Amino acid sequence: MGAAINVVYLTTDDPLYLPAFFERVLSARADTAAAFVVPPLYKNQSARAAAWRYFRTFGAMASVSLAARTARAKLRGRSIARVCERHGVLCERIPDVNDPSFLDRLRGLGTELIVSVSCPQIFRKPLIELAPRGCLNIHGAILPRYRGVMPSFWMLANGEKQAGVSIFFVNEDIDAGELCGQRVFEISEDETLDAFLRRSKTVAAELLVEVLGEIETGSVSQTPLDLSKGSYYSWPGREDVRRFRAAGRRVF
Repeated sequence: MGAAINVVYLTTDDPLYLPAFFERVLSARADTAAAFVVPPLYKNQSARAAAWRYFRTFGAMASVSLAARTARAKLRGRSIARVCERHGVLCERIPDVNDPSFLDRLRGLGTELIVSVSCPQIFRKPLIELAPRGCLNIHGAILPRYRGVMPSFWMLANGEKQAGVSIFFVNEDIDAGELCGQRVFEISEDETLDAFLRRSKTVAAELLVEVLGEIETGSVSQTPLDLSKGSYYSWPGREDVRRFRAAGRRVF
């Protein structure tokens, strides 16, 4: 066994899928220094703008269901902060992962490895290069395929039979760098997007624990991602959602 790693997680405020992920990881690893949580917003969106985009894309029923499920989860106290509290791990909200004062905070914590878990902010070079052991990102697809936004949706919409989770050391490009862990699993014919995301996060937690162990012992492998062999997807439009539903898929 190698020396324990001082790990810091950068993640987002999600009560539906991420508390279970962190429960599995923190139960298996006792080397977490902190988890920092940013708002679940892209490109300086407001919460209202994000809700409106979701409504325009997926419609009223999916939006109401998402709001209701989120409200129930919060009422039940499901949060990353609550999981961290149970495991004695520092958890704080921050607005910007690239802010110089936050980078100083990471240095003060003795951060050795950064792990991005669904963090919606783009990492700049000073953040990527801060931790001596590197900066990992978890992506819910078989990279280099399905880079970009909402890979779970796109795999279901495109009728894929297999999905996966990839973990890689990041660089300044989007979903690019050096692959260090990947796991593939079958997609169920009747699986909803919600169920798929829950299963994907379970696989991701198991894979991350494995990768952290390999980094700890110095046995981790690193393979450059060949983006020329991959694909990239943006936020879906209404026509994409119609195709998703025509394939027999549902959000919830």
